[in-house]
Amino acid sequence: MLPHEFGVFVRSPAQVDRAKAAVQEAKMPFKLLDEHVETASGHVSISTMHLAKGLEFRAVVVMACDDEVIPLQERIETVGDDADLQEVYDTECHLLYVACTRARDHLLVTSVEPASEFLDDLRS
Repeated sequence: MLPHEFGVFVRSPAQVDRAKAAVQEAKMPFKLLDEHVETASGHVSISTMHLAKGLEFRAVVVMACDDEVIPLQERIETVGDDADLQEVYDTECHLLYVACTRARDHLLVTSVEPASEFLDDLRS
Protein backbone atom coordinates (compact mmCIF):
# COMPACT_ATOMS: atom_id res chain seq x y z
CA MET A 1 0.00 0.00 0.00
CA LEU A 2 1.05 3.55 -0.66
CA PRO A 3 1.42 6.03 2.23
CA HIS A 4 -1.61 8.11 1.22
CA GLU A 5 -3.79 5.00 1.61
CA PHE A 6 -3.19 5.13 5.39
CA GLY A 7 -5.00 7.23 7.95
CA VAL A 8 -3.95 7.43 11.58
CA PHE A 9 -6.40 8.83 14.12
CA VAL A 10 -6.01 9.74 17.78
CA ARG A 11 -8.51 11.07 20.31
CA SER A 12 -7.00 14.52 20.88
CA PRO A 13 -3.99 16.68 20.12
CA ALA A 14 -2.30 15.27 23.24
CA GLN A 15 -1.77 11.95 21.39
CA VAL A 16 -0.60 13.39 18.05
CA ASP A 17 3.09 13.11 18.96
CA ARG A 18 2.55 9.41 19.66
CA ALA A 19 1.06 8.96 16.18
CA LYS A 20 3.84 10.96 14.53
CA ALA A 21 6.48 8.84 16.28
CA ALA A 22 4.85 5.61 15.10
CA VAL A 23 4.65 6.77 11.48
CA GLN A 24 8.24 8.06 11.60
CA GLU A 25 9.34 4.69 13.02
CA ALA A 26 7.74 3.07 9.95
CA LYS A 27 9.81 5.49 7.84
CA MET A 28 6.76 6.88 6.08
CA PRO A 29 6.15 10.54 5.25
CA PHE A 30 3.10 12.06 6.90
CA LYS A 31 0.87 15.08 6.88
CA LEU A 32 -0.96 16.38 9.93
CA LEU A 33 -4.50 17.21 8.89
CA ASP A 34 -5.94 20.50 10.07
CA GLU A 35 -9.46 21.89 9.87
CA HIS A 36 -9.12 22.01 6.05
CA VAL A 37 -8.71 18.19 6.02
CA GLU A 38 -6.60 18.10 2.88
CA THR A 39 -4.77 14.82 2.41
CA ALA A 40 -1.51 14.69 0.45
CA SER A 41 -0.49 12.09 -2.12
CA GLY A 42 2.42 10.01 -0.86
CA HIS A 43 1.81 10.91 2.79
CA VAL A 44 0.12 9.12 5.67
CA SER A 45 -2.65 11.32 7.07
CA ILE A 46 -2.56 11.89 10.84
CA SER A 47 -5.51 13.52 12.54
CA THR A 48 -7.65 13.68 15.61
CA MET A 49 -10.89 11.73 15.57
CA HIS A 50 -12.83 15.00 15.33
CA LEU A 51 -11.67 15.47 11.73
CA ALA A 52 -12.26 11.87 10.61
CA LYS A 53 -15.84 12.21 9.38
CA GLY A 54 -16.09 12.05 5.60
CA LEU A 55 -12.62 10.60 5.08
CA GLU A 56 -11.83 7.11 3.81
CA PHE A 57 -8.57 5.22 3.68
CA ARG A 58 -7.65 1.74 2.57
CA ALA A 59 -6.07 1.16 6.00
CA VAL A 60 -6.71 2.98 9.27
CA VAL A 61 -4.88 2.89 12.57
CA VAL A 62 -6.78 4.24 15.56
CA MET A 63 -4.07 4.81 18.16
CA ALA A 64 -3.89 5.50 21.86
CA CYS A 65 -7.27 4.02 22.77
CA ASP A 66 -6.16 3.94 26.38
CA ASP A 67 -8.25 4.21 29.51
CA GLU A 68 -8.72 7.91 30.37
CA VAL A 69 -7.94 8.86 26.74
CA ILE A 70 -11.18 7.54 25.26
CA PRO A 71 -13.43 8.51 26.91
CA LEU A 72 -11.39 11.59 27.64
CA GLN A 73 -10.96 11.86 31.40
CA GLU A 74 -11.04 15.68 31.36
CA ARG A 75 -14.55 15.62 29.87
CA ILE A 76 -15.82 13.11 32.43
CA GLU A 77 -14.46 15.18 35.31
CA THR A 78 -16.45 18.25 34.20
CA VAL A 79 -19.81 16.46 34.18
CA GLY A 80 -22.42 17.65 36.64
CA ASP A 81 -25.12 14.96 36.47
CA ASP A 82 -25.85 11.48 35.11
CA ALA A 83 -27.63 12.73 31.97
CA ASP A 84 -24.59 14.80 31.03
CA LEU A 85 -22.32 11.86 31.78
CA GLN A 86 -24.31 9.65 29.40
CA GLU A 87 -24.04 12.32 26.71
CA VAL A 88 -20.24 12.46 27.16
CA TYR A 89 -20.00 8.67 26.92
CA ASP A 90 -22.20 8.61 23.82
CA THR A 91 -20.18 11.35 22.12
CA GLU A 92 -16.86 9.70 22.97
CA CYS A 93 -18.08 6.31 21.73
CA HIS A 94 -19.32 7.93 18.52
CA LEU A 95 -15.90 9.52 17.92
CA LEU A 96 -14.26 6.11 18.16
CA TYR A 97 -16.89 4.57 15.88
CA VAL A 98 -16.43 7.25 13.21
CA ALA A 99 -12.64 6.88 13.29
CA CYS A 100 -12.87 3.09 12.95
CA THR A 101 -15.33 3.25 10.07
CA ARG A 102 -12.92 5.32 7.96
CA ALA A 103 -11.15 2.03 7.08
CA ARG A 104 -12.12 0.49 3.76
CA ASP A 105 -10.03 -2.72 3.98
CA HIS A 106 -7.90 -2.81 7.13
CA LEU A 107 -8.34 -1.52 10.68
CA LEU A 108 -5.86 -1.63 13.56
CA VAL A 109 -6.85 -0.28 16.97
CA THR A 110 -4.07 0.12 19.53
CA SER A 111 -3.78 0.95 23.22
CA VAL A 112 -1.65 0.43 26.25
CA GLU A 113 -2.98 -1.27 29.37
CA PRO A 114 -5.38 -0.43 30.72
CA ALA A 115 -7.25 -0.08 27.44
CA SER A 116 -10.41 1.95 26.92
CA GLU A 117 -13.59 0.27 28.07
CA PHE A 118 -14.98 1.07 24.61
CA LEU A 119 -12.71 -1.53 23.02
CA ASP A 120 -14.79 -4.28 24.62
CA ASP A 121 -17.68 -3.16 22.39
CA LEU A 122 -15.48 -3.52 19.29
CA ARG A 123 -14.67 -7.12 20.16
CA SER A 124 -18.34 -8.10 20.45
